Amino acid sequence: MSINYTYGYARVSTRQQDLIRQLDMLEKYNCTEILTEKMSGTKTNRPELVRLKDKIRPGDTLVVESFSRLGRSTKDLIELMEYFERKGVKLISLKENFDTTTPHGKLMLTVFQAFSQFERDLIAQRTNEGLASARARGRKGGRPRVNDKNVQKALKLYNSKDYTISEIVEMSGVSQATLYRYIQKVIN
Repeated sequence: MSINYTYGYARVSTRQQDLIRQLDMLEKYNCTEILTEKMSGTKTNRPELVRLKDKIRPGDTLVVESFSRLGRSTKDLIELMEYFERKGVKLISLKENFDTTTPHGKLMLTVFQAFSQFERDLIAQRTNEGLASARARGRKGGRPRVNDKNVQKALKLYNSKDYTISEIVEMSGVSQATLYRYIQKVIN
């Protein structure tokens, strides 16, 4: 029989702010463990959130004071909600009175997911319209073609072992990534 844990997650945006109000709310919820961060929600790498995602298991519960403490943006919040849903984790937001284990919470999660899919579809539609418009004006998308002469020059310089990669890039006009890609082709 596995034991289910209740994790709390609290975050403030700056070191000067304090977590007391959030911690008080989470402690009333009797969380097994509370993970805290003092860093802007705009940061994509939030170590404590990453740690939480690594340790939380199906059947566990995640409690936050409010959604604004969990996600950096609406899109990020929805992606996190979907992540925890897929993982079988219950999500509770105290301020919004949201609980994914209730019928209302499940409905709201479905609505959030629908909006997320709608946003992805709109982005794809605008991208395709932009590409069609560019093609109509004679522009082609994709990576610019590499000049074969420049690649051959770069490979000769590389094989001579007289130059650093930086020097080869500068002399040939071939990017470092492209050079490495062609070197891998030669090796394989």
